[in-house]
Amino acid sequence: MEHVQETDTDRTPGRATVRDLAARLGLSAATVSRALNGHAHVAEETRRRVREAADRLGPAAPAVSSPRPQPRGNGPVLLRCPYELTDYFGPIVSSVAETLRLHGREVLLDAGGAGYHDAVLRRLPARRDVAGAVLVLPPEEPSDLEALRAAGLPFVVIDPRVPVPRGVLAVSAANSSGAHEATAHLTGLGHRRIGVLTAAPVLAAGEARMTGHVSALAAVGALVEPELVRGGEPVAATGHLLGGELLDLPGRPTAIVCFNDKMAVGVLQAAAERGLRVPDDLSVVGFDDIDVSRATTPQLTTVRQPLQELGRLAVSSLVRLLEGHQAEALHIELATQLVVRGSTGPVPGQEARRR
Repeated sequence: MEHVQETDTDRTPGRATVRDLAARLGLSAATVSRALNGHAHVAEETRRRVREAADRLGPAAPAVSSPRPQPRGNGPVLLRCPYELTDYFGPIVSSVAETLRLHGREVLLDAGGAGYHDAVLRRLPARRDVAGAVLVLPPEEPSDLEALRAAGLPFVVIDPRVPVPRGVLAVSAANSSGAHEATAHLTGLGHRRIGVLTAAPVLAAGEARMTGHVSALAAVGALVEPELVRGGEPVAATGHLLGGELLDLPGRPTAIVCFNDKMAVGVLQAAAERGLRVPDDLSVVGFDDIDVSRATTPQLTTVRQPLQELGRLAVSSLVRLLEGHQAEALHIELATQLVVRGSTGPVPGQEARRR
């Protein structure tokens, strides 16, 4: 909440104070102050009521806001990423921090899982020392993002967990088209019985990738088989467990696409334990193209996300907001790239039939 401090002149006999007007009109002192000072984000009807009440009670001296060490537009930027800075989040956070410094901005870093449930966003509007924020996969509810937007604090979301409210600027990879390209690569190799390991609980990125997967299957006249879809935490252990479940089915899939590279690594482990050769017996595809995708044997076919570019674009978008420009696009998607390596090949038996 914005605090309003009355000055001595506010209490001069014969003059209405901001708090007098607020009490009479049933408004907050901050709203009255903004109306008197000509703030743009005040409804015209509210502005009229405040002015009429001020004329009746006597002119009110403009309220003085809480002291600000520096104008909000020149202050530091909060970079919130409430996760361990692994090989996915690390490049994004590093890119955001470096780009902010190139723009002459100080960075306030809030990172690590300990702050996952901390109500950081709800306290931000009252922090006059923060100019704006970059939020990486924020765990907060859409209502918290909407409240932050309504408070007037400029911010940008990178890789939103859920669809963001209208008016909130977000930057992400083109998840649907990236997943479509990955599955189309597999169908082009003859695969039709394709397993899917997605994230659970459902993420916006996971929904978009499933949409791309479904569309690629539909393009060759195939459907998603529910028994071939599994969801869990996007880590290697989950890929190992759920990938093993798929491989133990009576009619196991000939290929598995994974929400990220870590899950794909788990699938490779499960396949090796069952004596399956990749890609001769099973094809595996990841997503992200983090370092581990090049450390497996065979190396992993995956969809490359432009992680560093996500950070750079988020900062450039935020800087425009801080400079008073309107966002021309509210949700910006960056293109992905399919990187074909050794973990994918023709459907089992196809080469033998060709020979």
